[in-house]
Amino acid sequence: MNFDVAADSKDSYTAKDLAVLEGLDAVRKRPGMYIGSTDSRGLQHCLWEIIDNSVDESLAGHCKKIEINLEADGSVEVHDDGRGIPVDKEPKTGLTGVEVVMTKLHAGGKFGGGSYAASGGLHGVGASVVNALAERLDVEVDRNGKIYWMSFKRGVAGVFDGDGPKAEFTPQSGLRTIGKISAKVTGTRTKWWSDRQIFLKDAELDLEDIYARARQTSFLVPGLSITVNDNRKKEKTTQVFFHKGGISEYCDFLQPDAPVGEVIRIYGTGHYQETVPVLDDKGHMVSTDVERDMEVDIAMKWGVGFDSTLRSFVNIIATPKGGSHVLGFERAITKAFNEAMRSAGILKKNEADVIKDDVMEGLTAVVTVRMSEPQFEGQTKEVLGTAAATKIVSAVVADKLKEFFATTRRIDKANGKLIMEKIANASRTRISARAHKDIQRRKNALESSSLPTKLSDCRSEDVTRTELFIVEGDSALGTTKAARNSEFQAILPIRGKILNVQKASLSQMLDDKECGSIIQVIGAGSGKSFELDEARYGRIILMSDADVDGAHIRCLLLTLMYRYMRPMLDAGRVFAAIPPLHRIETMGAGGKKGEYIYTYSDDEMKSVTADLKKNGKRWKEPIQRYKGLGEMDADQLRETTMDPDVRTLRRITVPDGEAAEKMFELLMGSEVAPRKEFIATAEIDREQIDA
Repeated sequence: MNFDVAADSKDSYTAKDLAVLEGLDAVRKRPGMYIGSTDSRGLQHCLWEIIDNSVDESLAGHCKKIEINLEADGSVEVHDDGRGIPVDKEPKTGLTGVEVVMTKLHAGGKFGGGSYAASGGLHGVGASVVNALAERLDVEVDRNGKIYWMSFKRGVAGVFDGDGPKAEFTPQSGLRTIGKISAKVTGTRTKWWSDRQIFLKDAELDLEDIYARARQTSFLVPGLSITVNDNRKKEKTTQVFFHKGGISEYCDFLQPDAPVGEVIRIYGTGHYQETVPVLDDKGHMVSTDVERDMEVDIAMKWGVGFDSTLRSFVNIIATPKGGSHVLGFERAITKAFNEAMRSAGILKKNEADVIKDDVMEGLTAVVTVRMSEPQFEGQTKEVLGTAAATKIVSAVVADKLKEFFATTRRIDKANGKLIMEKIANASRTRISARAHKDIQRRKNALESSSLPTKLSDCRSEDVTRTELFIVEGDSALGTTKAARNSEFQAILPIRGKILNVQKASLSQMLDDKECGSIIQVIGAGSGKSFELDEARYGRIILMSDADVDGAHIRCLLLTLMYRYMRPMLDAGRVFAAIPPLHRIETMGAGGKKGEYIYTYSDDEMKSVTADLKKNGKRWKEPIQRYKGLGEMDADQLRETTMDPDVRTLRRITVPDGEAAEKMFELLMGSEVAPRKEFIATAEIDREQIDA
C-alpha cells in the first residue's frame, strides 16, 4: 500500500506542476528559440537585432548614420541619428516607450502600422531579447531637446552605481533625464554587455561578419553610412561603409567571375490583400482585411563561370534560405528567357527549352522586396512565407524582362543577346553531357566489367572499410598493387597531371580521360547530380610522390574533388597519403643488421641523425632518399604508407566553403595577374603549403 502511494505522488501531473514563465524569463530559459543558439552565432544575432532597429529608422527616412563600437571591456554600442525611441508613456502599461520596447515581448512600432511601412524587425522581440540576455544594458535617447537615460540588468530596469556590469544595481522603473541637447539632434544609443551565464565562454563577435553585414546593408540602403569601430585591441580600427549605387553596385561586388554583359535592373510594384489581426481602439485583436503594396527591386548580371550567386532580402533582412519571393523570381526568369530566345531565333525549333539550371549558370542576382508585415518562418527570419510574394515577383519579372528584350536601345539589345547566347550554350553543354551520365552512376558487381581496365578493384563492397588509392604514374602501380590489401584497398593509377577543372568547362572535364575515369570509378556522379550514398568507397586516398610535381598533382585532384565531388570533402572522406622522404639504415653492433627509420622531411632526417649520433649509433651512408613511390619495394610501401595500423593520413577538410572557393579561384582559376600578385606579396606560412 505504501509503495502505491509513493508511485502515485511521483507520477502525478496536476496544474501545480506547470511552470509559468513571466516576462523575459522565457527568453533566458530558452534563448535558442529567440536567437538560434548561445554560441558566437547567437551573439552576432543580438547585434543584428539592435542594428536592424536603426536600419528600420533609415528605411523610414529618419536615419543617415549608424555607428557600431566594439569595446575592450566586452561591451557593444550601437548609435543612430534616427528619431529616438519614444519617451512618452504608453497608455496601456503606463510605462515609457523605452521601457516597453526593452522589457515587453511582442511590443514595438511595427505592429500598429503607422510607424514603419517596411521593416526588418517584425516580431517585437528584438531589443527586449537582447536586454534579457545582457548582464547590463544602457539606453540613451536624444529627443525633445533632452537626453534620456535608462539601465537594465538581465531585463530588469534599475540604476547602476558606477560603470560596467559589476557595479552595484538597484531595481527601479522609470526613465531619467540626464541633460539637454539641441532640439534638432535626435537618436538612440544602446550599449550592452552580453550575459556570460547564457552565452558560451568562447562566444565572440566576428569582425569580418560585422563588416560583411554592414557592407551588405549599405548596398541595400543607398545613402546610409555605417561606421564600425573596433576598440578591442591597442591598434584600433575604423571602417566606413557607404554606397550610392544600391543593388546594382552590390551585384558588381558579388560577381565572382568575368562579366557577360551589364547589370539588368528590374523594378516594379504589386498589390495584394491579406487578413491579419489588428489592434482596435480598445486593445483587442480583430481579424481585418488589409490592402498591401509590395515593391520588387532586382539586379541581375551574368558571368563566364558556372556557379550562381543569389542573395535575397525582405526589407533589407537577408533570407539565406529563400522563400516565396525567390520562388517567384526563379519561375518567371526561366519562362521569360525561353520566350525571348524563341522569338530571337537563338533557340531553334528542334532544340529543347532551356531549364532553370541553364539560366542560373553564372548568374549573380540580388532579389529584394519591401512590404509591410512580411510573414517569416521563425524569429531568425531565414525564409519568407508570404504567399502573395510569389505571384507579384513573378509578374514583375515577366513584364519587365519582356520589356527589356523588346527594347530598341542598341546597348540593351546587345546586352540581352550576349546573355541569351550564354544561356543557350549552357543548355547545349548540358544536353551533350547526358551521354556521359551512364559512367557517372554507381556500378554494381555485375557491371564491374565496364569499369576502367586499369582499376585494380577490391573484393569487399562494405563502404565502411573500402579505400580507393588514386596513384600517380604507372611506375608505382606494380609496387602499390603488391603492397595493398586486396580485400578492401583498390588502386586507380593516373598518368601525369590531370586537367585543371577550375579553368575548364563541364564538357571539357567530361571529355578528359583521367577525370572521367575517377568519376566513373567513385561511381556517385558529379556536380549537382553527385550522391554521396552512392560512392563505392568509404575513403579516397590521394597518393603521389613527395616532391613538387606530386604536390601539384595532388592539388589538381583536390580541385576536381572540390568542384565536382564536394560532398566527399565535406564528409571528411578524402585523404592524402604521406609517403616517406628518406630511409635511414642503422648499423647494429658486431656487424648485426640494424633497424630502418623512415623520415618525412629534411628537418626530421637531420633531427633523427643528430639523436643517433648523440646515442653513439652509426648509420649507412649515403642515406636513401626516395624520389618517388616507384623507388620503394612493396614491403616498404606497405609499412610506411598503406597499412592502416601504422600509416599516417592527412584528412582534407573545407572548414570555410566561401574562403576555399575564393582561394581555389585565385590559385587554380584563369586569371593570372591576381595569382602572380599573391605569390609575390602574400605572407605565407610555409608549413601550410602542400609541397
